[in-house]
Amino acid sequence: MRKKSKVIIIYLFSVIIIVGWLAAIFLAPYLRSQSLSGSMLIYSLFSPICHQNPARSFFISGYQLAVCSRCLGIYAGFLGGIIIYPFLRRFSAVYLPRTKYFLAMSLPIGLDTLGNFFRLWNSSNWLRFSLGFIWGLILPFYFITGLAELFTTDTALEMKKYFLKSKYKSP
Repeated sequence: MRKKSKVIIIYLFSVIIIVGWLAAIFLAPYLRSQSLSGSMLIYSLFSPICHQNPARSFFISGYQLAVCSRCLGIYAGFLGGIIIYPFLRRFSAVYLPRTKYFLAMSLPIGLDTLGNFFRLWNSSNWLRFSLGFIWGLILPFYFITGLAELFTTDTALEMKKYFLKSKYKSP
């Protein structure tokens, strides 16, 4: 299978996963509002990766989403990044974005997180969501690139060659 085909499969897999992930976030309050089973399972699945603080979360029909506003923004931004990925990159051109772009998109969420942590200010949920969204936009460009590199190179063979070279190198 060609590299481009593998990257397209990774891309489509990523689309399915993030859409399902976001659907689960919104499914939890819906199930809870309808008194259907499964909502607590969804909340508990998201609890190890999000604090789920009600004061920092959005609500639908009076029921809290499965993640806080910042996490929701990151996941929504990831979906946005997935959507724009093919327009900014060809599937045959797999490379990491420049570090300056990552830093520029990370700086706002980093500063806001630190400011909230040290109680210098208290951001609104919409600001948390927006900054998470900005940061989430760049993440697919690292995620897809990383998976493409993992699955399009013969990693095991390269590792074997590396270790054999280093084992038999003369001092």
